[in-house]
Amino acid sequence: MTSPNRIGVLAAIGTAALVTTLIVLGSQGLRHFDWALLPYALATIFSGAGVAYRCTAWLQRPPTKRYWRQSWRSYRTGRVLPNSAYVGQFAVNNFAAQRFIAQRGRLRWVAHLCLSWGSMMAFAVTFPLVFGWIHFETPADDLSTYHVVFLGMKVQEFPAHSIIAFLTFNALNISAILVLIGVSLALYRRLTDSGALALQRFGLDIVPLLILFLVAASGLGLTISAHFLQGRGFSFIALVHAASVIIMLVSLPFGKLFHIFQRPLHLGVGLYKRAGQAGPQAPCGRCGEPFASQLHVKDLKHVLNELGIDNQVDGPVAHYQEICPPCRRRLLALNQGRNVGKDHGAPSFA
Repeated sequence: MTSPNRIGVLAAIGTAALVTTLIVLGSQGLRHFDWALLPYALATIFSGAGVAYRCTAWLQRPPTKRYWRQSWRSYRTGRVLPNSAYVGQFAVNNFAAQRFIAQRGRLRWVAHLCLSWGSMMAFAVTFPLVFGWIHFETPADDLSTYHVVFLGMKVQEFPAHSIIAFLTFNALNISAILVLIGVSLALYRRLTDSGALALQRFGLDIVPLLILFLVAASGLGLTISAHFLQGRGFSFIALVHAASVIIMLVSLPFGKLFHIFQRPLHLGVGLYKRAGQAGPQAPCGRCGEPFASQLHVKDLKHVLNELGIDNQVDGPVAHYQEICPPCRRRLLALNQGRNVGKDHGAPSFA
């Protein structure tokens, strides 16, 4: 067993302390904290610590660390405004619009879009409520108006029967419907697509979708029970919803859903590739054709050396990474041919 990452442990402890402090300060000394939501708050603190640990450990891996440092270096050494505009455009295309998924199929794109926006909407509403950062007040002299209080300050007011009130108090229901659509489409693809069936694993690919389905379905069930079933089954549905949400939060840093936090960190990869394309290209040491940026080849050599992998070769080319992929395949075929010729007594290939 490997020992825990010390920096990751410190990051986890710091994150847990920070989230706890934000809860206490944001709820004005727990005055506006709903103690019925304490299990959610504790699960969130644990999840935040787990995410901080994994992100820290992930960023310390030699390839990730190299990408991360070179991305920031490319951002600082280049022109800041064009780089910022590029990062913003990259974020809109890849996170808001999920266009990198659209290239893999329309059904897959719609599923990811619904899951992404439904989850982000639910988190944006749930966390401030759980932390006690936001609450609603009704003035004693005007019971038809709601005041939105954020961090102790009134930031908005709206009539109780307005469209704003409807959208505000049904935001979680809308997000639950989006998540249910996304989960249904994703499960349909995973249960019918031959490529997905061949590669997927139940615990890694199906279980997270089932947890999301349970969270969204039980959350929507609370509204249905309260408004259409006279509260029948409300206690049981609330228990199921609480258990499923806590399971989701606790498992968030350790399962497939962790890529929610990894994906934004890939913004630097786009900037890194852009800097590499703008710089000099590395020619193949065998055929002379450019095949990658010199920046990428240099960093790849650095990472391999840091991992203890020696790719030095004898001959006119000093390093294996200086050979383009087509030439590598040709060299592999030639070497296999030579070995076959030696085994059967046939002449070796030139």
